[in-house]
Amino acid sequence: MPSGYFLQLKRDISVAEKKKILIVDDELFFRETLKDILQKRFEIIEAKDGYEAIFMSRNHLPDLIIMDVEMPGKGGIEACRILKKTPATRKIPIILFSSQTEKKDMVLGLKAGADDYVTKPIYIPEILARIDAHLHAEDSYSDLEHKDLCFLLEIMEKISAIRNPMVLLQLIVEKMAEIVDVSRCSIISINDKDEVIVKASNDLDPQQELKIDLYKYPEIQRSFETKQAVIVNDIHNDPLMLSVCEQIKSLEYNSIIVVPVVKKESVIGTFFLRTASPLKNGITDRIYKLCKIIANISANALENAILFESVQTAQEYFEEMAIRDGLTGLYNHRHFYERLEEEFSRAERYTVPLSLIYLDLDDFKRINDLYGHTRGDQVLKKIGHLIKEVARESDIPARYGGEEFAVILPSTGEAGAFDLANRIHAVVRDCEFEHLPGERITISSGVATFVDKNFNSLSDLIHSADEGMYKAKNQGKDMVAQI
Repeated sequence: MPSGYFLQLKRDISVAEKKKILIVDDELFFRETLKDILQKRFEIIEAKDGYEAIFMSRNHLPDLIIMDVEMPGKGGIEACRILKKTPATRKIPIILFSSQTEKKDMVLGLKAGADDYVTKPIYIPEILARIDAHLHAEDSYSDLEHKDLCFLLEIMEKISAIRNPMVLLQLIVEKMAEIVDVSRCSIISINDKDEVIVKASNDLDPQQELKIDLYKYPEIQRSFETKQAVIVNDIHNDPLMLSVCEQIKSLEYNSIIVVPVVKKESVIGTFFLRTASPLKNGITDRIYKLCKIIANISANALENAILFESVQTAQEYFEEMAIRDGLTGLYNHRHFYERLEEEFSRAERYTVPLSLIYLDLDDFKRINDLYGHTRGDQVLKKIGHLIKEVARESDIPARYGGEEFAVILPSTGEAGAFDLANRIHAVVRDCEFEHLPGERITISSGVATFVDKNFNSLSDLIHSADEGMYKAKNQGKDMVAQI
């Protein structure tokens, strides 16, 4: 039998042992780039859109799917959702790709069931680390004790619900210290100024951060430089620790492991899990595996927490901006009416007072004509700030329109409303406006209070405050009036 037969058989066996990865992207260049990186270690199959991804997955059952989010036809998020709902494919790990700026897509992908995501452009060490983490997950759990597996399950269940990154980090270090016999478990960050900060540690108070000198921790420095785990089993005799031998003489622990939290640094920064142990036999395989698994869990959970936090913060910001007046920062006309309706309904239901103040700047057209609308806007902005400063936390100040303002005062009677209106008058009258030399701004205000069902409707309350304001105008301005 010719030797070529055995060579071919060897090649066939080698291919059969390779894990199978499906790459899904409509860009041929991207598929070819990723294929060149991975094909020496894995069997690669390809698809150009979500429809093909679903078909190829069902027919070839790959060990892992790497899929772009944005593709013509059926995109990656929808394909992921379908694959995760299909019994034959739901256990296949899916890593989604998305551009760095499309954070909302990442959130939708995670909700669709994606196991992980990586941002473009490709960072080769990251993608390889992500693939290895998902493909070798089962091997990672071998030789662990039953209590270790219970611990990991508990950690994964808890962190899946945490959206605060600092709470997440503290949970990880405290639980790690519980399960492993360690003196200290910390998560360390290196920022863009090369400052080293202990973000969480089992021996620090929650939310307490500690800045340390990188050069006093050669094990962290080595891990930072190599992006690899560093193990020191005898801190007093290991050559790596020679530069700090005097400083570590009194330490009670004998061994250290530092594991980098591998994720794209532009997203979460540079993080390390550092564990110091007093055990005489050093860092065991069990401790090493636990640290590696926790580092992987930390990477995904931390990035997801930061991602959700940033998206939520952005969403809250835009929601808040939608109800604010762009010039003064007070609530706008639409939100003013929504809140007034809510408060009037509450006052009717619970028989509590509700007051309303309407304020109008006196002779403001003259200010605009003399100094121009730009300086007029500066005056309006300043007055908005003054009203907000005087108003109580429970009050709802708004810019009603033009040079008119309003304040809703929940659970406030007539005396309280007059007191607030007069205080606003005083601070506006006494204010010196920049670029308006010698000018004094005054306002006319109308106050109305709903109590004991004295008004039949919200419209009647509004009309009364409005009439009070015009009464103040007609009686000489710079005053508070009531109908």
